[in-house]
Amino acid sequence: MVNEKMEAALNAQLNAEVYSGYLYLSMAAYFEDVDLAGFANWMRVQAAEELEHGMKFYDYLIRRGASVTLTAIDAPQTEWESPLAAFEHVLEHEKMVTGLINDLVDLAIEEKDHATNNFLQWFVEEQVEEEENAMENLAKLKLAGDDNSLLYKLNEEFAGRGAAE
Repeated sequence: MVNEKMEAALNAQLNAEVYSGYLYLSMAAYFEDVDLAGFANWMRVQAAEELEHGMKFYDYLIRRGASVTLTAIDAPQTEWESPLAAFEHVLEHEKMVTGLINDLVDLAIEEKDHATNNFLQWFVEEQVEEEENAMENLAKLKLAGDDNSLLYKLNEEFAGRGAAE
């Protein structure tokens, strides 16, 4: 069992992960609006991945005999100045999520909740990957600059992203 403090924190993270999915779905819609279907695909895959992360927290809470508490999800931003601005937002968002995961690990250690600390280690590694992926994509967009042919190539690359990437 997890204590009440840990249960509340895990529920907050579950809701943060669902918000992340909502944010990336909003970004997908933005990219559809600006005729970058490959970018939209990348964001849709990312949205599904974030919702899957939320379900990991959901399932963990259930397995530990805790209650799942879903709260209202804030409306995400819906427009960005450019694809570059959207991916800058992705990196900043992932850094924020990393901070939330780190705070959960700190709490698990403070509460001497070894099972939860162990559970969270997957997310610690996942956030390293998420930030790395965001930085790589941001670097590609910066290199493309105002070159529409390079943006088109990135759009094609992002169109090929599947669920496990």
